[in-house]
Order: sequence, then structure tokens, then C-alpha cells
Amino acid sequence: MSEKRLKKQLLKKQLFAKNRLVVLNEDTFEELFSLKLTLMNVFIVASIGAILIIFITTFIIAFTPLREYIPGYTSTKLKKDATELALKSDSLEFAIKKNELYLQSIQKVLNGNLQYAKVNKDSILALSVDTLPDLQLTATESELKLRKEVSEQEKADKEKEKSSKKKPK
Repeated sequence: MSEKRLKKQLLKKQLFAKNRLVVLNEDTFEELFSLKLTLMNVFIVASIGAILIIFITTFIIAFTPLREYIPGYTSTKLKKDATELALKSDSLEFAIKKNELYLQSIQKVLNGNLQYAKVNKDSILALSVDTLPDLQLTATESELKLRKEVSEQEKADKEKEKSSKKKPK
């Protein structure tokens, strides 16, 4: 136990022992610069410097156009262009589908396979538009019950307002 204690004290002495850093002119041995340092001070300054360099590098990469050179990051212009192209392709697909249906209906007319009442271009285009599936739009019993309760509550509120207006007179 005392051996560990002695090692800790020796390490503490080495970390906090003052050393002198001197910068000399080699030709004249004139002292240009000197500092009194401890190993602990050097360790702390080096650690803070490393953390600052990491933080500044991360900041520069994250908030400047340099991030585009890292795999996985795309430019905002590229995302915008991709979105515009997707919208254009969807509209072109819809236009092509309408034209194909129109041409098919014209072929039916030329072949004589179409009834004469359905030759109108607007009706042909209306058939090609995708429709929503038929949904059941009738109210359920719980919805009807809730509607009834709300209407009764509204009637009661209106009656209270009328009675409160009549009393001050």
C-alpha cells in the first residue's frame, strides 16, 4: 500500500515540478524567450488545443460547402433539382397516359368498335382520370349520438344566453 502511495506522490511531483523552457540564439547563446512550465500545464494546453482543433474542423465541415466532398452529403442544389425532375416526370407520365387513352379511343372509332354516344373527347379524358374508391360516408351510431348531444348542448347554451339577457332588464 505504501508503495502505491509513493508512486502517486512521485507522479504528482513530476507533474507539478516546475521546468524552464528557454529559447536561445545558437550563434550568441543569447536568451530570446523563456517560460516556466509544469507537465500538467503542458498537458492541459495540449488537450484544450486538440479539442479546439477538432471543434473548429467539425464546424467548418458541417456549415460550409466543404461537406459536399464527404460521401453521403449532397448539395442543396442537387436535392432541389431532383425534386423538380420528379415532379416533371410525374406530370409527363400523366400526359402520356391521357394521350394513349385518347389514341386508343380514336382507334376504336376508326375500327367501328365504339358506340357513337361516347366519342366526346371530354368524356374520354374524364374516364382516364383516376377516381377515389367508393367510401362509406354514412355516419355510425356513435357519431349520430355525439351529434345529438352536441346539438342539445348548443340549444341549452342558447337558452341560457337568452335568459341571462332578460334578467338585467
